[in-house]
Amino acid sequence: MARSESRPVVTLRSTAGTGQTYVTRKSRRNSPDRLVLRKYDAAAGEHVLFREER
Repeated sequence: MARSESRPVVTLRSTAGTGQTYVTRKSRRNSPDRLVLRKYDAAAGEHVLFREER
């Protein structure tokens, strides 16, 4: 199945300042704004907000 431009790969970076990242895909049609998810940051040892970086 071909990769499409409607679901690009985005990088999520921790707001705790540890440099931890996650990679995911998102739908541009359903969420055109920057993605913010609460994920586990192993360096911080807790769940923190991860924001989409461009």
